[in-house]
Amino acid sequence: MQRLAMDLRVLSRELALYLEHQVRVGFFGSGVGLSLILGFSVAYACYYLSSIAKKPQLVTGGKNFGRFLQDHCPVVTETYYPTVWCWESRGQTLLRPFITAKPLVQYRNELIKTADGGQISLDWSDNNDSSCYVDASTRPTILLLPGLTGTSKESYILHMIRLSEELGYRCVVFNNRGVAGENLLTPRTYCCANTEDLETVIHHVHSLYPLAPFLAAGVSMGGMLLLNYLGKTGSKTPLMAAATFSVGWNTFACTESLEKPLNWLLFNYYLTTCLQSSVKRHQHMFVKEIDMDQVMKAKSIREFDKRFTSVMFGYRTIDDYYTDASPNRRLKSVGIPVLCLNAVDDVFSPSHAIPIETAKQNPNVALVLTSYGGHIGFLEGIWPRQCTYMDRVFKQFVQAMIEHGHELSTM
Repeated sequence: MQRLAMDLRVLSRELALYLEHQVRVGFFGSGVGLSLILGFSVAYACYYLSSIAKKPQLVTGGKNFGRFLQDHCPVVTETYYPTVWCWESRGQTLLRPFITAKPLVQYRNELIKTADGGQISLDWSDNNDSSCYVDASTRPTILLLPGLTGTSKESYILHMIRLSEELGYRCVVFNNRGVAGENLLTPRTYCCANTEDLETVIHHVHSLYPLAPFLAAGVSMGGMLLLNYLGKTGSKTPLMAAATFSVGWNTFACTESLEKPLNWLLFNYYLTTCLQSSVKRHQHMFVKEIDMDQVMKAKSIREFDKRFTSVMFGYRTIDDYYTDASPNRRLKSVGIPVLCLNAVDDVFSPSHAIPIETAKQNPNVALVLTSYGGHIGFLEGIWPRQCTYMDRVFKQFVQAMIEHGHELSTM
């Protein structure tokens, strides 16, 4: 990325010299149009380098964690260069699912039972060909939690698995109840405030590989669920570290932002229809307790949560549910190293709701805040097909914790 900045500066200087010459001959020849184009290019390059490409803000609750990240996860201190033709928040958010490649991953599916008689679908990438960790019993395990209606098929999950495989690790994807094609056995789905299913999954995975280093990474709602779990358990968890990406810190602020007209048109309504589709195939399970006709008429996430999610999980009001779902309330209680990547321009998670002051009070927490990147976007490079800034943060952090995590206890 430093090479990219240098190339852009050299290009700007060369274009400026060429422009100076072209303007002189343009009035006597035919170079005026080209001169204008080159002039615009120079101006745009200068604007991009001075206002768009910036180093992220690293917020830590203690010097030790910050120094550890600088030494072993340097990407969090390097300049982030958003895709030059697509750096705006909504553009990054909308384009990522379409522009990034989907690596081929062969899963092994496992259905596990829950205490209430339900079932959870886990998709495993065992990485039995790992040359770094031949012994499966000690092969590092990464638990991945997708977003709101996401599954193991999401491109950002597939990229995390590909990067983990390169490092020799094993991955397992926690699909929320009812979204990955499996049948619901009980009238219950999921929400980011209730951590019982996640606790079941973590206990199950750890019981299979008790000697293996165990980490987790959550994206969007998956990150909210993970942080709520960590806030409840503190240091009493089998996980040695965790990472979250594009988390909505305050559910009230998130829904308020998504209800602005343009955001509702681009994101809110679509996500509401995804939520409705995810429960429609199971609606025969809910008709006794929930008015499904009203649920299917919801026009926003807030209306869906008011009519479905909050009722299913026994909250008296939607405000009670949103209060309980907001991970900013529990950040101070997190007891293991956690890195949280957010873009300040993310319309799903407004910057004013990011708990910077709370993070400063917990030595286990690090916030990495980029100026641009949108929601699960973080596109970089001219044609960002293979890797995003989020991918690089994920790879460096999990590798740092597995290979050097012991250093944190000695700092």
